Amino acid sequence: MLEKVLIANRGEIALRILRACRELDIPTVAVHSTADSSLKHVRLADEAVCIGPALSTQSYLQAHAILSAAEVTGADGIHPGYGFLSENADFAEQVERSGFKFIGPRSETIRLMGDKVSAKHQMRKSGVPTVPGSDGALPDDPDEILRIARDIGYPVIVKAAAGGGGRGMRVVHNEEVLLSSIEVTQSEAAAAFGSPVVYMEKFLQRPRHVEIQVLADGQGNAVHLGDRDCSLQRRHQKIIEEAPAPGIPDDVREEVGAACVQACIDIGYTGAGTFEFLYEDGRFFFIEMNTRVQVEHPVTEMITGVDIVKEQLLIAGGQPLSIKQSDIKFNGHAIECRINAEDPRTFMPSPGTIKTFHAPGGHGVRVDSHIYSGYAVPPHYDSLIGKLITHGDSRDIALKKMRQALDEFIVEGIRTNAALHRELVVDSSFVAGGVSIHYLESKLEHEH
Repeated sequence: MLEKVLIANRGEIALRILRACRELDIPTVAVHSTADSSLKHVRLADEAVCIGPALSTQSYLQAHAILSAAEVTGADGIHPGYGFLSENADFAEQVERSGFKFIGPRSETIRLMGDKVSAKHQMRKSGVPTVPGSDGALPDDPDEILRIARDIGYPVIVKAAAGGGGRGMRVVHNEEVLLSSIEVTQSEAAAAFGSPVVYMEKFLQRPRHVEIQVLADGQGNAVHLGDRDCSLQRRHQKIIEEAPAPGIPDDVREEVGAACVQACIDIGYTGAGTFEFLYEDGRFFFIEMNTRVQVEHPVTEMITGVDIVKEQLLIAGGQPLSIKQSDIKFNGHAIECRINAEDPRTFMPSPGTIKTFHAPGGHGVRVDSHIYSGYAVPPHYDSLIGKLITHGDSRDIALKKMRQALDEFIVEGIRTNAALHRELVVDSSFVAGGVSIHYLESKLEHEH
């Protein structure tokens, strides 16, 4: 088992990690910026170390400061949470080389799956379905590029191999603008990600975003924990997630889950991970793998009863997986609303002091949040201040519980997007289930 864990993150995920450590009797170290000394997990941790000023580039993204904090406190494990350095292969490698345990996959696995071209190639080898596209990076020959695009069929999307977060991609509808679009994407990719390598895929018109949660111990054991639908997005940022994804045939779901498990075994994956897919017309198409815990992991925990963060800690401590695929039973439906400190109409961030906070409750209601009355939301970080999760025997019951929970949810002193969520959970298309990734942006556009 790990003897002491340094939590290299902030906010709700840092508190979530601390809770899992407490359950396993693992002492914790909280690192924080000068702006975050009043965070709940900082106050609750066994030790706390300030690692720099408010700006994340001078604190949470400073690998040497995090490693120094681990050194002086005697921590042997570092949990990166999500965001910040969680998918940074160089950081994972530094952690490993410094003699600490990175609570996540090995650095070479992060590198393999972080490059979308190598990830897609590996997935094809493991039998995971992928989007039709160029077999790797695009060649230099313009005629060959035009031929590949014709084989795929327009529209196509040109993507940066090292891209992410919705950046470094361009949709092309016809041959006339293909080559110039590729040039622009290459120069943008070089500037943003340090690599001009791009590849091309079929652009799916109305797909859903469906992902598969996996756990693997690097000892030949791996399981999947079912799927999640994360299609309600704005600017590639998820707003509402649910598990399981509505309307997917069980045989299709089981087949893709088994392929993801096989891929984990093939690449020697360690820890928690998520295979992200576009789903259209009854088919899954792999787009990328997130080699960390996801913001939306609670909906999977609610329908499986598996504590994903606890499993991460046990696996990092050298324990084999505590569950087999046959142990996993899917129970009911769960929905998560991401609560952000932002204007529900303009989406402008709304930092400031929370005067009143009242969390909803009741059977099947979970609130993952670090905020409290009197807490000052800083302007320096992501606007996520909490996640509201409901679970019921059916999707309909989970939605009813979510409507009630949102009515009970009170935050005064700052603006939140709770009003948007109240609209969405009664929206007829969302209630029917299976909206595409374009639905929310289209809806917002028409309303303004």
